[in-house]
Amino acid sequence: MIDVRQLRETRALAAAGANAEDASLWRWFSALMDGGEIRWCRAAEGWLVSVNHRHVATAASFDEAIRTAKAHVHSAMRLKLA
Repeated sequence: MIDVRQLRETRALAAAGANAEDASLWRWFSALMDGGEIRWCRAAEGWLVSVNHRHVATAASFDEAIRTAKAHVHSAMRLKLA
């Protein structure tokens, strides 16, 4: 039998995690936009995103492209620091 209380708690935790991730993503995006460091455009291949004049992501949806760009930029920063 399914424990409805446990299911609700799990859903609430997942929603809180997703909300925190989204907030972090859009704060990152806003900071780059305010600084003129991010650009994007719609092309035949999808959404193209550049950060500091470097192409970092292409994806079918704008949301996916921005998430991919952030992951790519953070990954590159970790490699630089290592």
